[in-house]
Amino acid sequence: MPSLAAARAANAAFKFTSSNPVRAVFVGGTAGIGHGMALALARATKGNAQIVIVGRNQAAAKDLIASFPSPANTLSTFVPCDVTLMRNVHAAAESIKSQLSTINYLVISAGFFTLSGRNETEEGIDRKLAAHYYARWAFINDLLPQLKAAAEKGEEAKVMSVFSAGHGGPIDVNDLGLKRTYSLKNAAYQGITYNDLALEEFAARNPNISFVHTYPGTVRTSIVKNSDSYLIKALTYLFYPIAYLRTVSEEECADWMTYALLNAKPGFWRFNNHGDDIGRLNYDGTEEQRKKLWEHTIKETKSQPTC
Repeated sequence: MPSLAAARAANAAFKFTSSNPVRAVFVGGTAGIGHGMALALARATKGNAQIVIVGRNQAAAKDLIASFPSPANTLSTFVPCDVTLMRNVHAAAESIKSQLSTINYLVISAGFFTLSGRNETEEGIDRKLAAHYYARWAFINDLLPQLKAAAEKGEEAKVMSVFSAGHGGPIDVNDLGLKRTYSLKNAAYQGITYNDLALEEFAARNPNISFVHTYPGTVRTSIVKNSDSYLIKALTYLFYPIAYLRTVSEEECADWMTYALLNAKPGFWRFNNHGDDIGRLNYDGTEEQRKKLWEHTIKETKSQPTC
């Protein structure tokens, strides 16, 4: 495990493979870990970056971009998107593709915290699973041509899903999407394993690109504040002093996650909250399940496969 100081030093010393501006997309970049990682990357590139921030809060994105070192603060843009609807994801991806011919880094951290039961969108997908899995798959699939173009030029081409690597569980291929057997536990465990299986399949189909699933640990972000559960908010307020000691700041987490991103090699990787490779620790799923999930996801997201 690198120390925080070592991770920050490595990020600052990282040498990129092109003299062109680094091109990066942060889905969920208006707050939390994505916000912190976008700023960390802008600083690591010393402003030599064109960053697209995807989210719902335009004002927050504007403030974030303004804080980037020059020229990233003028090259970077915001693309609005509510990721719980797949049609929004496809539209956002088209907007991004019109701006970027290549993508070096695609980081997806969008999500939310809720204790409510299954809550379907008008597209028939549970909102939590939409944000934590289906939208992530759709963004990767839709933006894969830009990632491939970067790899073909010999540039960095990496994808990171910031979620909960190493904390998943078995999936039910007879109820993918949990339309019949939804529970908070099932939604949490299976969403994590879906990410593992999907990223491994993307890596198998695109051996020159890095596909990374990370566990960021417990981070002090606005996700609890924005939760729809008053119980969660009340308990967080009550136990805040204890929780503070057992959590890390957005900035600290972002530095470790950026370290993991910048040092990942082509292939499928899983990292913990300190940028350590955890291999197949607590990995669930078979190749057959991976294939079934892939076909299910294409249909559920109404996507045109790009690999």
